[in-house]
Amino acid sequence: MKKSRKRSAFSLLELLAVVVILGIIAAVVVPRVTTSADKAKAEVNNYNIAAMNSAVERYYVDEGTWPSALTDLGTDYLPDGVPDCPLAGKTYALSGTPPRVVAE
Repeated sequence: MKKSRKRSAFSLLELLAVVVILGIIAAVVVPRVTTSADKAKAEVNNYNIAAMNSAVERYYVDEGTWPSALTDLGTDYLPDGVPDCPLAGKTYALSGTPPRVVAE
């Protein structure tokens, strides 16, 4: 009778197959995650601009004048202060007449 040997490790082909499968999964998932992050930042930026424009208009209704800067709104209109812009290297500022919030 022949004794059967027990396998105690993975073969090189099995390891190679696993690495190839993981590479394919990574090639599909990574681009989707990076575009999702960019899309989320753009959505947050749009929401922030809409909320600050609303605060500027409420300020005008209450005070009768347009604010000269976003910091003039204070905590009455922006309770958490002026939000940070999620877009790289940009900040929020007032522009135009009537002033509208833009990311510059």
